[in-house]
This record gives sequence, structure tokens and C-alpha cells, in this order.
Amino acid sequence: MRPSILATLATLALTTLPATARPVPYILEADKSSVGFETDFGPDLITGDMPVKTADLILDFDRVENSQIAVALDVTGAKASFPFAAQALKGPKVLDSKSFPEMSFQSTAIRPDGDGAAVDGLLTIRGVTRLVTLDAMIWRQKGTEAGDLSQLTVRLTGAVQRSDYGATGWSDMVGDEVRLTILARIARAD
Repeated sequence: MRPSILATLATLALTTLPATARPVPYILEADKSSVGFETDFGPDLITGDMPVKTADLILDFDRVENSQIAVALDVTGAKASFPFAAQALKGPKVLDSKSFPEMSFQSTAIRPDGDGAAVDGLLTIRGVTRLVTLDAMIWRQKGTEAGDLSQLTVRLTGAVQRSDYGATGWSDMVGDEVRLTILARIARAD
């Protein structure tokens, strides 16, 4: 069983940070990270991923609510498990990548939630912005020393309804719910 995010952060903070800890900026290691999605396609699944254009991450190990996340994705680079699905995904009936080449997420609140944290934020797809909540977990990367916060892995999961953003194409064949799994490897910026 993995330790909870709060227990892990508390242990890391107590063993490595000075009493006057501050929010710490992190840089996304894009080549070691993935933004994945899946949706139902009849009895099958369409899976895929999208490249990250930019990511600004600030983590506060003493007060998780002071942490901030801002991410922009490159819709034009989206890939899918079925070749025709990638074309349809980027086409005008779903994400319309020509008109809306970027998708973004900006956190508005981060709070402890069970073994992890809940990340509330504004997700913009196709020019439509909605409030969503993602579940977050964070770990030291394998092979790092106890208390080393220089390299971390963050996992965010959640789901959105594509119809909420006007991405309604092929609704007779493709499910409305899109499940997200974001696995981000990050390195301390300072």
C-alpha cells in the first residue's frame, strides 16, 4: 500500500525542509510525462494522449492549499489508439484543433482529500471553461533518497463529459465520459 500524500509530504517536509518552508517551483519533465485519456467506443475503448505545451507547478509541502498548477496541452498533437479516432478527435466535431489548438487547466484550490488531494480548477476545451476536480497523488521518484524532494511523480485522475465542452461529434458511437490520467514527472526548479 502506498503512503498517503499527506503523510508523505509531512514526512518529507519534517525531514528536509527548514521551519520556514516556502512554496517551491517545479519544472515538468515532458519527455517522462504523459497526459492520457480513454473513452468508450461501443464495447471497446479509445485511448490516447496529448503532449504538454507548458506547465507551471508550485508545491508547498507545509500547506498544500498554497500549491498551484497551470498546464496547457497541444491539441494538434493528440494521438489515439485507432488511426481514424485521432483524425476525428482533432476534427471540427470533437476538439476542433484548427480553431482551438490548445487545452488548458488552471488550479483554483488544492485541498487534502483522503490519501491524496483534490485539485479544483478551470479546464478550458474548445473555448469553453468549466470547473473540474481531479484527484492527486505524489511520490518521490524511484531511486531517490528518503527526504529528497528534487524529483517527484504526480498522478492526477478524473473525468469530464465531452458534451459539456461542445465536443459532441459521433455521440452515437463514442461515450460522453472521458477519463483522464495525467502522470507527470517533475524536477525542482531551484
